[in-house]
Amino acid sequence: MQLQSVIRAIYPPQCVGCEAAVESEHGLCADCWKETRFIQGTVCNTCGMPLLGEDDGEAVQCDDCMTIARPWIKGRAALIYKDKGRRLVLALKHGDRTDLAVPAARWMAQRAGDILSDDPVLVPVPLHWSRLLKRRYNQAALLSAQLAKITGATHCVDALYRPVKTKPLDGHNRDARFAALSQAITDNPRRAVLLKGRKVVLVDDVMTSGATLAACAEALLAIGAGRLCVLTLARVAKDA
Repeated sequence: MQLQSVIRAIYPPQCVGCEAAVESEHGLCADCWKETRFIQGTVCNTCGMPLLGEDDGEAVQCDDCMTIARPWIKGRAALIYKDKGRRLVLALKHGDRTDLAVPAARWMAQRAGDILSDDPVLVPVPLHWSRLLKRRYNQAALLSAQLAKITGATHCVDALYRPVKTKPLDGHNRDARFAALSQAITDNPRRAVLLKGRKVVLVDDVMTSGATLAACAEALLAIGAGRLCVLTLARVAKDA
C-alpha cells in the first residue's frame, strides 16, 4: 500500500482521453466525459443503436434491423462512434493505446449486463494475419480479454479465422460491405466442442453495417454455437 501511494504521488492518474489529472486510474476527466457520447435510454434490441422515445422495457428495433436478417438475437454498444468516442476507438485501434481496453471493457460491461449473463463464451472478431502482424495486436481480442476478467466468462480468442484479406471498408455502402465479407471469415473446427450449444458473445470495437459481425455469427452457427449476441465498444449511428 505504501509503495502504491508513492507511485501515485510520482505518477498521478491521468485522463485516458487527454492526460488531465483525474481521481482514479483509467478514467475520463469532466471535459472528456462530456464529449464522449455514452449510449443510454432506448436502443435497438438487436444492434444497440440509440432510438428516440422512452425505455418502457419492450424490445424494439431500428429500421435496419427490421429489414436485415441478423444472425444474432441481441446487440449492445457502449458509445456513439463520434467526437471523443471516435477518437478513443481510433486510438485503441491504430494508435497503440492498448491501455484503453481496460476502461472500454468496463463501459461495455456496464451497458451489457444482460448479454454477459448465463455464462457465455466471449469471441473476438478476428484480424487477417497480415493486418495483425502490422498492428501487433487485435483490438477486439484486447476488449474480449478484459471483459472476461471483469465477468469471469470463458474467453476463446481463436474461435474464428480471417483467411481472406479484405480491403478497408470505410466509405462503402451496406451492400458493398456485406459482399466484401462473404466467406471472408471461417470457424476453427478445434473449438467446436467448446462452442456447441453455448451462448456466444461476439466482441468488436465498432459496428457500422453489421456485415463483419454477421459473417462471424454465421461461421459460429455453422459449428453449432447456441444463442448469439454481439457487443461492441462503439456504434455508428445515423444523424448522430
